[in-house]
Amino acid sequence: MIHPSAVIDRHAELGTAVSVGPYAIIGPNVTIGDQTEIGPHVVIEGDTVLGRRCTVASGAVLGTAPQDRKYRSEATSLVVGDRTIIREYVTINRGTTARGTTQVGCDCFLMAYAHVAHDCTLEDGVTLANAVQLAGHVLIEANATISGLTPVHQFVRIGTYAFVGGGSRVPQDVPPYARAAGNPLRLYGINTVGLTRAGFAPEVRRALKHAYRLLFNSELSTLDAVETLQPEAEHVPEVMRLLAFVTASERGVLV
Repeated sequence: MIHPSAVIDRHAELGTAVSVGPYAIIGPNVTIGDQTEIGPHVVIEGDTVLGRRCTVASGAVLGTAPQDRKYRSEATSLVVGDRTIIREYVTINRGTTARGTTQVGCDCFLMAYAHVAHDCTLEDGVTLANAVQLAGHVLIEANATISGLTPVHQFVRIGTYAFVGGGSRVPQDVPPYARAAGNPLRLYGINTVGLTRAGFAPEVRRALKHAYRLLFNSELSTLDAVETLQPEAEHVPEVMRLLAFVTASERGVLV
């Protein structure tokens, strides 16, 4: 399962049924889970852990040093969950001492030429389309989708089940369950198609739509909207999550 031209450090750990393609380079302190496939010309460095049944396509570069002037070769890591697909020429840097780890969850799909910078966290089920560029310290919550050619500013958060349209620039937090697109980026209501496909009940989608109207399309201040929604939100966990996301924002929430 290992091509004779591959270079694998003796301190790397490979699980059972791992395949490694031609001219791949796997450095020391790399751990690769069972049944993971490493394509040709892949480079994996640093303290990098890949989960089980992942796919890493040609030319991807994982676990290299963060692109941060403050970094001084401290020991940091990259962790990738099970069944994640990393396509051609994706680059993922390991963390800095600010957080220590760059983390990509299970069942993520990172398409060609995407970049994940130091200290980012991608929760489970995240999709990054071609050439999405994440700056450092970005948090993308579970099952969010970012379309191609989209840069995301450092420290931005993108909420669960959010959808960001292609070619957008993301300078502020995108709330969960939302659709956002354009330059400048703006909200276009809830991600109805994504929520329907994911099996969210009609009453939950209605509650989220009502919450969005009060938060982003009414004359109420954000604080007043949150206080108004709080009593009814106690019975809808998704609305509670939306309110918590908005009130915790440090960069400001997109409107």
